[in-house]
Amino acid sequence: MIELDLQIASEGAAPSLEQLQLWCAKGLSPRSADSELTIRLVDDAEARELNNTWRHKDYATNVLSFPADIPDGLLDIPLLGDLVICVPVVEHEAAEQGKDLAAHWAHLVIHGCLHLLGYDHIDDDEAIEMEDLERKLLAELGYPDPYQTETAGDEQ
Repeated sequence: MIELDLQIASEGAAPSLEQLQLWCAKGLSPRSADSELTIRLVDDAEARELNNTWRHKDYATNVLSFPADIPDGLLDIPLLGDLVICVPVVEHEAAEQGKDLAAHWAHLVIHGCLHLLGYDHIDDDEAIEMEDLERKLLAELGYPDPYQTETAGDEQ
């Protein structure tokens, strides 16, 4: 079971809770245990502030992943962490890259969920593994390869 806490702090149009739950379920499918996570939908200012604080990059980015840092054995809860998604950046990227908006949302939610599971793209081998898994999961939902038409973007 996946428990999703949705926080909406953006004026922009956002996917429904049901869509986000579907994409989270797909992104967390490599994990068989119950999962809890929060998705916070934000505008540019909050995304920029968080990106600057945590990554020392002074711009709004599309998705930030904050894995829960709970020492083993301390709490027996399935908390994975938080995703912060910047609604205006997602909309802008989809338009700029000629992508279907729902497909881009699905990609970023799955991408963020995989980060919460420990996947990363820091080195080339990790990036290939993560991107291949993203392609597979998105294809299972009927979405195209998100990297096929991608321009230089920032997904972290």
